[in-house]
Amino acid sequence: MESHTVPSDATLRVDALETFVELLSRVESDPAGDAFYSRLCEATCRLAAMDRAVIFRYDSARRRVGAAGAYGIPLEVFADAQVTVETVPIARQCLEEDRVIEVSRDVAAIVPPEFHPLIERSTLVCTPMAAAGRWLGVILSDRGPDRPPLQDAERYALWTLGKMAGLAVLARVATNKQAQARQLQERMDLAREVHESVIQRLFGIQLVFSSQAELSREARERIGAELQAALFDLRRALQRPLGRSAPETHTTLLEEVERLRREHRDLGLVLRPGSERVQVPPELEPLAQSVLAEAVRNAHKHAAPSRVEVGLERKDGALVLDVVNDGVRGRAKQTGMGLRLAALEALQVGGIVEFGQREPGTWRVRLAVPLDRA
Repeated sequence: MESHTVPSDATLRVDALETFVELLSRVESDPAGDAFYSRLCEATCRLAAMDRAVIFRYDSARRRVGAAGAYGIPLEVFADAQVTVETVPIARQCLEEDRVIEVSRDVAAIVPPEFHPLIERSTLVCTPMAAAGRWLGVILSDRGPDRPPLQDAERYALWTLGKMAGLAVLARVATNKQAQARQLQERMDLAREVHESVIQRLFGIQLVFSSQAELSREARERIGAELQAALFDLRRALQRPLGRSAPETHTTLLEEVERLRREHRDLGLVLRPGSERVQVPPELEPLAQSVLAEAVRNAHKHAAPSRVEVGLERKDGALVLDVVNDGVRGRAKQTGMGLRLAALEALQVGGIVEFGQREPGTWRVRLAVPLDRA
């Protein structure tokens, strides 16, 4: 029987549905993603009589699939898991077929080796989290070998639960998209204001200087006044509270370096000696991690480095992050939008992001933020 076929005895407990209604109502007010998804796992176990559950979903901030929540097992167990539809084929199958899949034998053959001890005597159940034709993730749950196989009503309940969890994920995504849209509009307004009040002034000054005409004392004073006015307008524009575009993280920069090192083993990612002793202020972690991720992503996409060195230091009252790769071949390609947006973020806290070819074959991304502004 297909898991999405309604059985004659299908029932969904009202208290379980109420739990999901409460979760959906907290989409905007609950900032802790782990707690949100862990409660989804708990509801899964209670509704379908499962022992443990973990949700794997795509993390747009880190651009990878990761464990978002768990119940009955510590979430930390999956912190370094490299889970994809290729490494866990049962996940692809349940999403493609849109059904709950139960595996009671040879479970080790369908999950990565590092998880074999966790499920060697369990019945593994994979539930698709999909909505509106989008694959959002899967719920992996299990129960002991002494428990009976899934009944039709339980299988249908799990399938329905996956749909509800998918709806919850889409609600959170929609909320984040609205916030990003507001930030984008604010940045567009900033760009328009800078163009109208600053660039136009500087363009006029540039025309005067390029004419090579002899400048009178009055003209020089007028140019000085225009430069002062342009600087004043620029400072006023940058004081606008645009909000931070880098997503909140629940990790540290050093932990991200280690994760990226494992994820991109071909890049030769290393941490410069002494960097591990530098503490990044919590309020700067999202910005620093955003710059790091963009620098590593660009190195992986546009270069062929044998070594990517990440350096972190406190210098002259500023936090300085350097990411240098030696893989530039020929003419360096133009940097994408990610680092440009990060540079705009850095300006809001008085910092700067520089990027470019430092020497032939070497590309550097550098973030510097004054610590007295953090």
